[in-house]
Formats: sequence, C-alpha cells, structure tokens
Amino acid sequence: MTKESKPKLVFRLLLALFYGFAGYAHIASPDGFLAITPDWVPFPKAVIFWTGVAEIAGAIGLLMPAGRLRRAAGIGLAAYALCVWPANIHHMINNVAVDGETAGMAYHIPRMIAQPVIIWLALWVGGVTGWPFKRQAATSE
Repeated sequence: MTKESKPKLVFRLLLALFYGFAGYAHIASPDGFLAITPDWVPFPKAVIFWTGVAEIAGAIGLLMPAGRLRRAAGIGLAAYALCVWPANIHHMINNVAVDGETAGMAYHIPRMIAQPVIIWLALWVGGVTGWPFKRQAATSE
C-alpha cells in the first residue's frame, strides 16, 4: 500500500463532505430534489430518500482506509453521479424552478461540465483509477 498524496487526500475529504451534506439535504429537505426529478422516475419520494442514504453511505466509505470499502464507495458514488445526471439534464432543459427560482444557464452549463469530473473524482479518490496521473496508483491502494 502506498501513501496517499496530499491533493488526493484533500479531494477525498472534500468529496466525502460534499456527498455527506448532499445526502443529508436529500433526506432533510427533499422538495428541491423532487422538483427536478423527471416524471418517469417511479416513487420519487422514496428514490430521493434512498439516494440520500446512498450518498451518506458513499461519503462514509470514502473516509475508510484504502481498500475494498473505499474502492466500492468510489464506484458507487461514480455510478450514482451517472444515474442522477438525467435529473440534472431535466432541470436544465425544462428550466425547472426550485423554490420558485430558476437557475439559468450560468448554473446549468458548468453543472453539466462538472458531472463527468465528479464521476472521475469519485473513481480517483476511491482508488479505482490513477488516470491520468499514474496507471499503477489504482492497484497500489
């Protein structure tokens, strides 16, 4: 096992904090998330609740020592970010208002660009990939 770099540690802790807070928000204040959930999603209240649980579990997993649990958290959070992308697209395309306010393209365009970065970041800090830094990094943690 190799020592984790400081930037990777910082990003891992920031991502865990981000997902922990987002998970709490999904559970404590689901209305904004329900507003952007596409109509085709079944049982939206339950989906929002369980996505919050998944985010919190993933955040906790990222805080674990390097190994299978952290790796699983990275994969799970990357898959999660991929699966919620349709809600973000729905939010943007339909200019859905949250709490009576629309976000505008100054929010949506960077948000769409950030989504693949968030997916990669979960895989990188989870020890799934070392790309583009070191190919061996993913297997040595």
